[in-house]
Amino acid sequence: MTTMDGLPLDPRTFLNEIEGHLLIAAARTEGHAAAARFTARLDWLTDGQRAEVERHFEAEYLALSRASWERTAERGRQLRDEYEETYRRLRQRLVAACLLGCALLVATGLVVIALA
Repeated sequence: MTTMDGLPLDPRTFLNEIEGHLLIAAARTEGHAAAARFTARLDWLTDGQRAEVERHFEAEYLALSRASWERTAERGRQLRDEYEETYRRLRQRLVAACLLGCALLVATGLVVIALA
């Protein structure tokens, strides 16, 4: 599979983009439904005013959704960085413990050989 310019297509990137489009479409649908529920209570609005309020409401809903997704993504990146650092430190400790254990085994073996 290739992109329109002939470059190879990364399946993970492709799936992420599809997921993004689906999330946006779902948010638009939710925003439109919420706007319709909101304006249904405002029976004094003309049809034109109702449509304008719904457009603004839906736009604000999408902006809030996007901001929420961005905060979630940023927090995910922060957590990934924290976990990677913790994993790196634990791995260093494990390697140090293994090296110390090997050094102790070698030293014990040398002492046993020297005493024999």
